[in-house]
Amino acid sequence: MGALSIKTAKVLVTLIASSSFLANGGPIAQPATSKPLPEFYGTSVSAKPLESTSVVHNPYLAKEGVNGMHGNTYNTDTYDYAGPLGKHPEVKSRSLNTFGGLAATTVFDSKGRLICISGGLAGFKLLLLDPDSLEVLASTTLPARKSTEEFFKTLDFDVITSDTSGGAYFHLLKGDRPLIGNSENKAQVWKIKESSDGPKWVLEQEYDLNPYLAEGETLTDVIPDFAGNYWFITRQGTIGVIDPETGDVKRVRLTGEEIQNSLAVAEDGVYIVSDYAMYRFKLSKLGKPKQVWREEYDRGTTLKPGAINQGSGTAPSLLDVPITSGKEKGKVRKTVAVTDNADGKVNLLVYDRTDGDLIVEQPLFTAGKSVSENSIVANGRSFIVENNYSEEGAGFLADDPRSEPGITRVDLNGAATGGKVVWTSKEASPTVVPKLSTGSGLLYVYTRVENEDIPKDTVAWYFTAIDFKTGKTKYKVLTGTGINWNNSYAPITIGPNGKAYVGVFNGIISVADTK
Repeated sequence: MGALSIKTAKVLVTLIASSSFLANGGPIAQPATSKPLPEFYGTSVSAKPLESTSVVHNPYLAKEGVNGMHGNTYNTDTYDYAGPLGKHPEVKSRSLNTFGGLAATTVFDSKGRLICISGGLAGFKLLLLDPDSLEVLASTTLPARKSTEEFFKTLDFDVITSDTSGGAYFHLLKGDRPLIGNSENKAQVWKIKESSDGPKWVLEQEYDLNPYLAEGETLTDVIPDFAGNYWFITRQGTIGVIDPETGDVKRVRLTGEEIQNSLAVAEDGVYIVSDYAMYRFKLSKLGKPKQVWREEYDRGTTLKPGAINQGSGTAPSLLDVPITSGKEKGKVRKTVAVTDNADGKVNLLVYDRTDGDLIVEQPLFTAGKSVSENSIVANGRSFIVENNYSEEGAGFLADDPRSEPGITRVDLNGAATGGKVVWTSKEASPTVVPKLSTGSGLLYVYTRVENEDIPKDTVAWYFTAIDFKTGKTKYKVLTGTGINWNNSYAPITIGPNGKAYVGVFNGIISVADTK
């Protein structure tokens, strides 16, 4: 048996042993442990609200916080409403597939119901879930990704885990309508139809992009700009625009570059990071994507442990930062932030959105053990980055998943011309897309805990809250143990109902205060 199939076999044996094949539709399977585990560390807290981040609303999307993986088109990963405070927390779960089922992007419709895409080997499903019970209210099947087809040929799980195309990202348009770029390279708009038999998914619009793409290209993301045009990107470097009224498509190609992260959109343009450079685009007079500026960054010399590709692992994050000192006091500097993939230490890079000038180049984490693979949290004049370096692997394929510690907050100075480290937490958050609640003043991550309370053969996962101002850990809530509870690069999502939702390998979990 070859090396790839050995790894696959080990994962399958682990899944069967954990009874995940029997869990679909009910709570996620919880393996037996040799002794009870601590369900809570730390203390509950009182909300300490922060000033809300200034984000210009995209008029073609649902409201901020509920319209995409990163909460808004600025990709701030920040929510104005409060998340859990650790007050008698309750954890619920829902298995969404007999194999896999991980819920990536999670959004909320106008009735507070969850909309998510759940991924398994058989393909993706667009789901509508009850926000309390996590019961599936409506489901429709989306086509399988090309990487899934490749897996069945090679039995190599890595081709799946390194693929962000086909619906991992989607955005919620006004009127509770998900906009999805599916694995057949079609941009689709879905809507919910209420009926006496319950809600159902109905396809409202579809745009076939295959005539405009090269063979083998795959859609990564589709999102409206502030004029209502649908911008799309492919993993292979195509950037295009759809006129939703006429269906007309125009595109350009980044030769030899790959795009694995979602777009950021503001009134002043569209921001894209490839595995070589950071870009600002806008629409030309002819309706074609036009490059405004391009800034290459240090992509390093190799793919690092814990990274998906050799290049930036972060979606662009935008902030409109007030200038509080210097000659330009009273003005606002519009910024965009990503991380690079430099050898030794990765750097937080903050650019002026107007001209692409580099404002900040801040080294992060421990030399030789520094990877950033998840989106940056942005709020006010602060950027928060987690370390995803993982020598032995941290995704669901890892036998003993862990990552290097390090979550760092960097603030811009008063003139917004430089930055400094405010704090660094020693928490290790292997793969989750972290989120900040300005309503509670807490940063939420997902950690694997190892100490004398946890048997050495048990992989225990905890939902973890960190104080935004101090960087100190406030509490941790046990969610579950084993492979099914591994987050595997999905996000935390804070709901308008005050609950937190986390995508895990076998589905989705919720964490909520009960008092």
